[in-house]
Amino acid sequence: MRNIVRSLNPFAKYDVSDFPGVLKPLARTQRHPVVRRPSVTSDKSKLVEERPDDDTTSDAASRASQQAGVRTQESLKAEVEDEVALSGHDTAYDRKSILMNKAIADIGMGRYQWRLFVLCGFGWLADNLWLQGVALTLEQLSAEFGIDSERVRYTTLALFLGLCIGASFWGIMSDVIGRRLAFNSTLFLAGVFGLAAGGASSWLAVCSLYACVGLGIGGNLPVDGALFLEFIPFASGNLLTLLSVWWPIGNLFASMIAWALIGNFSCDPHLPSCIVTSDIQPCCGKHNNWGWRYFVLAIGSLTISSRGGGSGAWHCSLQPNHDMSEDTLNAVGGHPDVVGDDKLGTAEVIKRSLSKFSGQRVGPLFAERKLGLTTALLWFVWATIGMGYPLFNAFLPQYLGSGSTSISTTYRNYAITSVVGVPGSILACHTVDLKHVGRKGTMAFSTLITGIFLFCFTLSRNSDFQLAFSSLEALFQNMAYGVLYAYTPEVFPAPSRGTGSGISSFLNRLAGLCAPVVAVYAGGDPAAPIYASGGLFIAAFVAIVFLPIETRGTARR
Repeated sequence: MRNIVRSLNPFAKYDVSDFPGVLKPLARTQRHPVVRRPSVTSDKSKLVEERPDDDTTSDAASRASQQAGVRTQESLKAEVEDEVALSGHDTAYDRKSILMNKAIADIGMGRYQWRLFVLCGFGWLADNLWLQGVALTLEQLSAEFGIDSERVRYTTLALFLGLCIGASFWGIMSDVIGRRLAFNSTLFLAGVFGLAAGGASSWLAVCSLYACVGLGIGGNLPVDGALFLEFIPFASGNLLTLLSVWWPIGNLFASMIAWALIGNFSCDPHLPSCIVTSDIQPCCGKHNNWGWRYFVLAIGSLTISSRGGGSGAWHCSLQPNHDMSEDTLNAVGGHPDVVGDDKLGTAEVIKRSLSKFSGQRVGPLFAERKLGLTTALLWFVWATIGMGYPLFNAFLPQYLGSGSTSISTTYRNYAITSVVGVPGSILACHTVDLKHVGRKGTMAFSTLITGIFLFCFTLSRNSDFQLAFSSLEALFQNMAYGVLYAYTPEVFPAPSRGTGSGISSFLNRLAGLCAPVVAVYAGGDPAAPIYASGGLFIAAFVAIVFLPIETRGTARR
């Protein structure tokens, strides 16, 4: 009963005594069959030089234990020593982190890891839930507050401003306060400000609150990716790619909720605003335009309810096959009373986080001509798609609602578009491993088709015609995004992977921040932002074609 009550509190702390039968004596444990000791043959002489006092007798005994498939403290210590020498960081914290990663690898994918996959998927879901959610409220915000249909697009700008700041801030804070607390804090922050937006009395207030929502949502995506990776074995690391499936599901959730609420509880968008013309009746005001408010309250509640990342923490994830007691940690990593650095200080954590973007980390990405070209082209792709995606999707309800289309039909069509888009990420997971197709082929084909369908969308204002091409565009667009998220960390070398991926994400957000400005100053042509979006996807296609590296069937470096 106590564990059930505590599981309802995502911020609760746990102890091994809460999970009887989890720990198993180290002598009775065996290595997971996919776990291998790091290959350090090429650096063997270097390792010997750096460890002149190495006990060869103990090392021989540890290797004999490894060959027998049994782990001892000596064998674990030898493995940790090798990895420490390769990483360049040698503190008790680093040693214990390596040791815990090995334990997770031994455990494999268990029930807890799959539950975490679903939970972290809500981070992706929430990100797109709010990105599309803001887009779905634009028409009603314009009608209620008397803001013209072009200027109201600055609402999306406010959200993207929060997304950019949130991604930068929470990426570092998650290293300081921990993944679980950061995960819950970002979703709580987004949910609370989202609920507050439902009661806003002015357009400026709505924009301000949406920006605060972005602070939370923008920080959640990198946090939940890190949280998930740190609790799964390395051999299952490709499951991070599958998290992208939750992105279109977030779009689907937003569209279905909007269809039910905004489609049925909104005023006619053609009515004058009660704020602008209070003496004219009927008019559009808060009294008859609760649809968008119900919608924001609903997705705000959904965001808060998805908190709880990491409940159960470390020992909850263990199966009864490993001894990761405090004694083992101290024996291998060093006792905190002796080494004095059992936990990194806040300043050191921040220093390490910022070092990812130093010249020493960026330089290796351009050290070789082939890798340098790949880095430049890939960053260009992230930036172009970062602007092209919101130029169309962030204003899609406005495009679908043009002409004489009713509110209900507009949101119904948007829901259908979302449903068709969901299989895109799943389809991409299969095509990326096909011979002669791979990552590059899938990305190139899907971005090209996306750009073509965007241009086709502008050929007619018939709602059925637009529905067909917006649905097909969503399908191939999700394919492109899904593969891009997988290809990016695969192509960068391990020492600079965080830097390369981090800059890619930053460029994506920065370009998205510019998208509403481009949409507002598009010259008065309602189709101009769509033309720009299509052109950007075509530009991304050209860049992908010239990528010199294909990662299908190759091991990460």
